[in-house]
Amino acid sequence: MEAILIDQALRLVPYYPCPEVTLKWYQDPQLCLQVDHTTTPYTLEVLEKMYHYLSTHGRCYYIEYLGQLTGDISLLDNGELCIVVAPEFQNQHLGRRSVQAILELAERCGFEEVHANVYRFNHQSQRMFEAIGFERVAEELSLIHISEPTRLRRIS
Repeated sequence: MEAILIDQALRLVPYYPCPEVTLKWYQDPQLCLQVDHTTTPYTLEVLEKMYHYLSTHGRCYYIEYLGQLTGDISLLDNGELCIVVAPEFQNQHLGRRSVQAILELAERCGFEEVHANVYRFNHQSQRMFEAIGFERVAEELSLIHISEPTRLRRIS
């Protein structure tokens, strides 16, 4: 797996263990609520298990912005897309641009569709996925058909 260059400031870097940076993201109760529907912070053991699962069941990347790790994004073998952006880097379109790059990867890899599970109270993530072209097909499931290239919307 190689890094994916999005632009001069933003790229996706293949996963490598880096708990000294990533654990603090998953210590934020609001982020844990958005990701796991619980405010319980991750332990190091839970974090390691999560990354092991993501990296062995698909392609797992860090989102790197201006040389700093700012989140993670994964495309699982079953077509599920998972993304986390550290709270201090949210609302800067890093997530949208990273999702677009992963959708392009999914297209190159032959995926016909990609889905994201987003809790019904996570309006911020719902808006992001819908802005890219995902359609809500269930209360907490959004889907995009990769085989329809006009569906992939470019967000700058």
